[in-house]
Amino acid sequence: MSRRDDPEQTYRDFTEAVNMKPGELSTWLETDESKHVGWQKKGSPGGESVGHESGRKIVDLLRRKRGELSATDYQHMRKVVGYVHRHLAQHPSGDVRDTRWRWSLMNWGHDPLK
Repeated sequence: MSRRDDPEQTYRDFTEAVNMKPGELSTWLETDESKHVGWQKKGSPGGESVGHESGRKIVDLLRRKRGELSATDYQHMRKVVGYVHRHLAQHPSGDVRDTRWRWSLMNWGHDPLK
C-alpha cells in the first residue's frame, strides 16, 4: 500500500491541512466572500464554486466519526490536502487578511492566519 492510499496517513494529513473547526467553517461558508471566490465547473455559471462545495463536504467529514468514513470520503480528504498544499505554495506577498487567496483556502478548511 502506498503512503497515498494509507487511510491513517490520509487522516493525519487531512487533520493537519484543515485547521478550521466545523462550526467555524460552516459560518465562513455563509459569507459573501466565501461564495464569490473560486473556480466554477463548466456549465454552472453563477453556481457554487468547487471550493465552496468542498467546504460543505469538509464540514460533514469533520462532524462524522472516523469509523463512518468511506473510501470516497478518504478520496476527498486527499483532494483537500493536495489543494491546500498547492495553494499555500502560491503565497502572495504582503498582508493576506482580505485576499481572495486566503478566502479560497478558507473554503477548503484552511485559514493561513491561524
